[in-house]
Amino acid sequence: MILFSNPVLSLLSGVTTVLLLVQPHANGQACNSPAAKYPATFAGGLSAKVLINGLKNPRSLRFDTLGNLLVVEQGGAGVRQIKLTDDGTNVCVASSKQIIADNTLNHGIELSADGKTLYVSSVNNLDQYTYDAAAGTATNKKTLVNSMKNGGGHLTRTLLIPKAYPDLILMGRGSDGNVDQGAKQTSSGRSQIRLFNLTQVAATPVAYATGGTLFAWGLRNPVGIGENPVTGEIWSIDQGEDDIKRSGKDVHNTNPGEKLNFHGLVSDTKGPLFGANYGYPECVPAYDTSVLGISGIKTGEMFWVEGTTQTTTQDANCKSRIAPRLVFPAHNSPIDIKFNKDGSRAYVTWHGSWDRNPPDGYRLDRVEFLASGQPKEPSTSTQSGLHVMSNNNMGSCPGSCFRPSGLAFDSKDRLFMTSDSSGEIFVLKGT
Repeated sequence: MILFSNPVLSLLSGVTTVLLLVQPHANGQACNSPAAKYPATFAGGLSAKVLINGLKNPRSLRFDTLGNLLVVEQGGAGVRQIKLTDDGTNVCVASSKQIIADNTLNHGIELSADGKTLYVSSVNNLDQYTYDAAAGTATNKKTLVNSMKNGGGHLTRTLLIPKAYPDLILMGRGSDGNVDQGAKQTSSGRSQIRLFNLTQVAATPVAYATGGTLFAWGLRNPVGIGENPVTGEIWSIDQGEDDIKRSGKDVHNTNPGEKLNFHGLVSDTKGPLFGANYGYPECVPAYDTSVLGISGIKTGEMFWVEGTTQTTTQDANCKSRIAPRLVFPAHNSPIDIKFNKDGSRAYVTWHGSWDRNPPDGYRLDRVEFLASGQPKEPSTSTQSGLHVMSNNNMGSCPGSCFRPSGLAFDSKDRLFMTSDSSGEIFVLKGT
């Protein structure tokens, strides 16, 4: 033990804990593993295990119907199946093998409700495979959605099948670069989340921008898409613009806030949120209001950033866009969001900053939710998340630290998390 201080459409507290590192075990004995690559600090009451290391840029995770863990290894590996053993106390790796060898896969993964169809994404395509959990095989590849490649940047295509609507899939696509003027037009298919009918696209593949239905737009890079398992409502966590100025003044170090967006239900096709604009690229949310020079603006409220000079008249135009439900520190780069089984907490991975000094992010946060399905904190809060797992030495980031990426809960409500930079998968307890 090592101590660390029916389809709807036709389509905080004290910090100290124990990090227990393990690997395969037998006869109820704790399994052994190498030490974590980088030391971590945890919020009180939390413990964790390193299941496996040596992976190649592990990103999104999914559990199959037999409790096997599937992980996308970005940039050269494909998809890996990890079989687990669990004696009620220790969860460990029994075996690990690559089941899809495809160096274009980079992030998205999802399973059909019956667990027999596996969906994965690359920069350009959404593909499906016939999946056999017991045999550990993925066969019969077929492309369902195509034509998603951007000219530069934002390569992930996050996938989510809503639990109540297993014939539908949500897919997020980010902007082409930092400020994508083309994203002002929904026809671009960029900076959007779109909803596709899986039966239809399996019969007739479509292009992203012209297929499916627009679910939300004005989202710069909605890498994290999550579903509250109690309410069925959809949330996204969105990465804000870099290097912004306000009337010529550089305010980028602490603005804009990273966004937690509320989208409601996929079934609410006549509601105000379905197909709504969330602001990008013209409007962004304030985080640090002290440097903006905008009278009366509050944290979480949107302001205009387009052009060399911005005015309060332009700011007023932002009121027609959907403001975030919560904001977080600038440039922390959210990657994933997952809710626990009773919807009382959401967990967010922060991949970390490059466009601010000092570095920030590189941690796992917990956001408290009310029984209503809304966050406990008001939209003006700057204390929206509890840091539950953080790097000990933030100054060493990004070069020498873990960088949280994908999340998944197992059937026992234990949270699993990847760190792509260190090639590790953790399992956390006490969340």
